[in-house]
Amino acid sequence: MGMTLLLTVGSSVVHSAPRATEAPDNRASARPRTYCNPINLDYGYCPIPNFTEQGRHRATADPVIVNYKGDFYLFSTNQTGYWWSPDLAEWHFVKRPFLTQEAIDTTPNKWDDLCAPAAWVQGDTLLVFGSTYSRIFPIWMSTDPKGNHWEKAVEHFDIGGWDPAFFVDDDGRLYMYNGSSNVYPLYGIELDRRTFAPIGTRKELLLTDYEHIGWHRFGEQMDNTFLRPFMEGAWMTKHNGRYYLQWGGPGTEFSHYADGVAVGDSPLGPFTHVALPLSMKAGGFIRGAGHGATFRDNDGQYWHVSTMVINVKNNFERRIGIWPAGFDAEGVMWCNTAFGDYPHYLPDGTEHTPEGGFTGWMLLNYAKPVTVSSTYGANRANYAVDEDVKTYWSAATAEAGEWITSDLGEVCTVRALQINYADVDAEFLGKSESVCHRYLVRCSKDGRHWRTLVDKSRNTTDVPHDYVELPEAIETRYLRLENVAMPTGRFAISGFRVFGLGHGERPAPVKRFVALRGETERRNVWLKWQKSEDAYAYNIYIGTAPDKLYNCVMVHDANEYYYNGMDSRLSYWFAIEAINENGVSTRTAPIQVQ
Repeated sequence: MGMTLLLTVGSSVVHSAPRATEAPDNRASARPRTYCNPINLDYGYCPIPNFTEQGRHRATADPVIVNYKGDFYLFSTNQTGYWWSPDLAEWHFVKRPFLTQEAIDTTPNKWDDLCAPAAWVQGDTLLVFGSTYSRIFPIWMSTDPKGNHWEKAVEHFDIGGWDPAFFVDDDGRLYMYNGSSNVYPLYGIELDRRTFAPIGTRKELLLTDYEHIGWHRFGEQMDNTFLRPFMEGAWMTKHNGRYYLQWGGPGTEFSHYADGVAVGDSPLGPFTHVALPLSMKAGGFIRGAGHGATFRDNDGQYWHVSTMVINVKNNFERRIGIWPAGFDAEGVMWCNTAFGDYPHYLPDGTEHTPEGGFTGWMLLNYAKPVTVSSTYGANRANYAVDEDVKTYWSAATAEAGEWITSDLGEVCTVRALQINYADVDAEFLGKSESVCHRYLVRCSKDGRHWRTLVDKSRNTTDVPHDYVELPEAIETRYLRLENVAMPTGRFAISGFRVFGLGHGERPAPVKRFVALRGETERRNVWLKWQKSEDAYAYNIYIGTAPDKLYNCVMVHDANEYYYNGMDSRLSYWFAIEAINENGVSTRTAPIQVQ
């Protein structure tokens, strides 16, 4: 997609981006070395009816990525097709309705093609199946999905299942997992690998444990005041002879939407909940990391893909994120979402660690001054730099020449940009053809003399979350994003994000960090610290052991945070680090709450 388009930066060629611990090099690279969440896909405009009058919106969710013959195939909800990528950076959409004609004729909304799909590799074949409570859905198979050549493995998969996942064990036996409910559990069953007929009956595998584990609770504050928590989106990973059953919950609308994991010694359990979520991203620019899947790259490294939440124009306005994942020496499964919407390295053969993957490129323009060409309604200019995907600046029109300028405050080293469009007054529905955004980015050291940094005035692709890794680092203070053409709606930006490094000092370590556990509610903790004068944000690390702080929450402009996700039966450990434009402070020593 948009990541491989020509970038006009003088006469420069694309160069490799350095690791945060390396000096920059000048080796040419045909592709970017980094990516930034949410990933830049041509998300379709969702067919789910709007619950507000704020207009049509993009959405997809419930992703699964499988590595098939060295390429990555991504299937997700309501897209009438799928994407493939050679590198997790450049994604190509393949249009393919997967419903039978009978299903289409009986489906009220024909855009609802594959909902919460399953995809798996069996032998030399890629297979796909969508969620259903009916017996009329087929299982599809292909040995050439890049060429869009598919056949039906079975015409009707009789037992069906909502939010399904299929797992092939090392001995070749095939299992299916499914379930999406706040009442009923996740289920598992063995299938005949040739006919897909069930072997025996479904087995109840797992329910939430919200009476003990706080993050299982429904609601933005994890308090269960509205509904019981949901459990959905099963996925299975086997590692060193153990089975890691993953699941999404407790509600897709919420910041702490996450994937949990339960561990067992056989594919059908019994399974025991891990107290911490596997993937949690409750802070930062875009939140949520639930209902996903774990896969491996061509070097054998694990990655986790899951759903991210916007939830403004509709409860189900969502995107997709990808994070490094893996297992530690004791078999604990982890997913690194710290700095989870900052630039990270793409697969490059580097071994994953719980602390690795982040480029070290900091956000340079959080809450910095902005000027704009015009403003529509209450969608103020500063919303484009407030690190909240739920808010946005909108120009009065979609006309060429509308612009927004970000002042970094001083000359900085800029390495990358992310431009997040907000779809204000969009008119599309479903997957639209020939959609494209066109824009220019200009830079200046003094605000008077400008040069073109990025030229996408002839872009022909849909880039709703365009991420641009610059061919080489530049020194600049001002960046101006100028509209050339919009595919629909007004020129509106939820995040004009600039990454690199300032020329000052990293923040000092955080002082007076304390954790106060609830007396009447031991699932809750009140974290407090002395606010740093030289930091704009903090990462709070959470774990059940001092050397396994695998969960992280980023908070901005605060000196306290309520974390309501603990297991009431366990001790927890917390640490904190401060963040500014120049880097990250030393992390505090972990503190324990009994």
